Amino acid sequence: MTTHGVLQITLFFVVLVALVKPLGWYMARVFEGKPAGLNRLLAPVERLIYRLCGIREEEEMDWQRYTAALLLFSVIGLIVLYLQQRLQGFLPFNPQGLGAVSPDSSLNTAVSFTTNTNWQGYGGESTMSYLTQMLGLAVHNFVSAAAGIAILLALIRGFARRSAEGLGNFWVDLTRSTLYVLLPLSTVLALALVWQGVPQTFSAYKTVKLLQPTRYDNPVLDESGKPVLDDKGQPKTEKVDLTEQPVAVGPVASQIAIKQLGTNGGGFFNANSAHPYENPTPLSNFLELLAILLIPAALCFTFGRMVGDTRQGWALLAAMLVILVPLTFLCAWSEQGGNPNLAGLGIDQTASALQAGGNMEGKEVRFGIANSALWAAATTAASNGSVNSMHDSYTPLGGLIPLWLVQLGEVVFGGVGSGLYGLLIFAVIAVFIAGLMVGRTPEYLGKKIEAYEMKMASLVILIMPITVLLFTALAVVTTVGTSSMANPGAHGFSEALYAFSSMGNNNGSAFAGLNANTPFYNLTGALAMLIGRFWIAVPTLALAGSLVRKNKVPVGSGTLPTHTPLFISWLIAVVILVGALTFFPALALGPIAEHFQMGIQ
Repeated sequence: MTTHGVLQITLFFVVLVALVKPLGWYMARVFEGKPAGLNRLLAPVERLIYRLCGIREEEEMDWQRYTAALLLFSVIGLIVLYLQQRLQGFLPFNPQGLGAVSPDSSLNTAVSFTTNTNWQGYGGESTMSYLTQMLGLAVHNFVSAAAGIAILLALIRGFARRSAEGLGNFWVDLTRSTLYVLLPLSTVLALALVWQGVPQTFSAYKTVKLLQPTRYDNPVLDESGKPVLDDKGQPKTEKVDLTEQPVAVGPVASQIAIKQLGTNGGGFFNANSAHPYENPTPLSNFLELLAILLIPAALCFTFGRMVGDTRQGWALLAAMLVILVPLTFLCAWSEQGGNPNLAGLGIDQTASALQAGGNMEGKEVRFGIANSALWAAATTAASNGSVNSMHDSYTPLGGLIPLWLVQLGEVVFGGVGSGLYGLLIFAVIAVFIAGLMVGRTPEYLGKKIEAYEMKMASLVILIMPITVLLFTALAVVTTVGTSSMANPGAHGFSEALYAFSSMGNNNGSAFAGLNANTPFYNLTGALAMLIGRFWIAVPTLALAGSLVRKNKVPVGSGTLPTHTPLFISWLIAVVILVGALTFFPALALGPIAEHFQMGIQ
């Protein structure tokens, strides 16, 4: 790696950690119902929402009612978004006259944005109207992220409260997360992105003259649209001069801001954050990248404040950083090394010269290798599907890093809310195993971890890998699955494995090279995303409901401290071992096999 690249990555993590405490403190005040600075401006709006929706702020919900509210809200949102895509040809704010989205793609997208996955099997600028982008996709970017925070808040109260039944009020948590956290931060980031050149307009796409006109061969078609053949049976072509080109614009900045802050990732454009209108400058790249990890990192401090011991939050944040930082540098190092088959082995001099500066295939020159690798690691550590480079073009080891980070269960920062409650599930498992080792009933934050809690935690840990591996196996043994793969062998397997790992973990990023906008991948992907979100959220809420009813056990000489370097190391070991043991055989067939093939060719 270059010194410049090391400094860029280091600066990013320094700024991230510096923002954890102030934002974490602010969110803790908001979720505890205390004044936090914006109350004078936003409290009247909050009360108005409660009156209009018939919400009683003081009403508590047990875990069953909390879960029912979450599921009801999600199902209604899914149906509305599906219908909006199917009917967008008849709806306003559609200057390009885009028609209805296909049924299977509409279902996949509706599930994707409802579950905070934001997997995209479509090109945004050629598929979705402005109304669908704003009222459909951007709104779900807000509320799906807020729903993840709400689930986390319920689990935090399960640890913090004693001998209680209520976990809070889902509707209040949803409202406060959106109104006081996501909306203000998104407004600030959107204005910054407009300053950097990201469009925010309702005008139709623009047609501009090319600075460098070009000529190309255009096929000649008959009245039925079929190619016209010449005397030799070959398709006829005619020379066409291309002097102008349509440029897609729209309400971009507002959607990009919340897609990053809400760890959503669904881009306005098909090229996502590699598109110059979504991410035009190195500064916009830094701000968007920071936004991806900002709230998940700060929620660690929020957790510590709400349970009455900030050391617990710092311990969880340390565990996340100890996993992510080395993997980020490893990814950058691998990409900087390039492909040995293209470096000085007597091949074409142009290719050799390109690889001498590292593997730049699929990366934007304005970002370079360090910022591309940093984004790839951060977006897959978080449950964020945005990309500023094509992971399909990474070296085998470079592509292994984002793939494995996804497969760890999105607990290294993870999605807004969902990442931290996933890591807390691992913490419960870690203290349970440690308790068994010393023959003591395990406790975490004063709550005994018993059989019921372990059953729920086991469901959370096991459901995702089973879903990912089963659907990947189905894809690689069926014609409808393999026909979408652009590459044969180990790399093609990696494309399918990455796709279902991403959808099953509600990440949303893609390896590329896989045509996923087919009925097979749209339907199986939708099912994987639903399982990955709700079959994990429900056991988590059941675990919270069990914990909140328990009294706290006083700290004694045999209590395992859960804020020390020893516990942090143990938690990291549990996370890595579960991820390694579950997915290592599949990884051995994909990127690991490809790495050894690259070395022997």
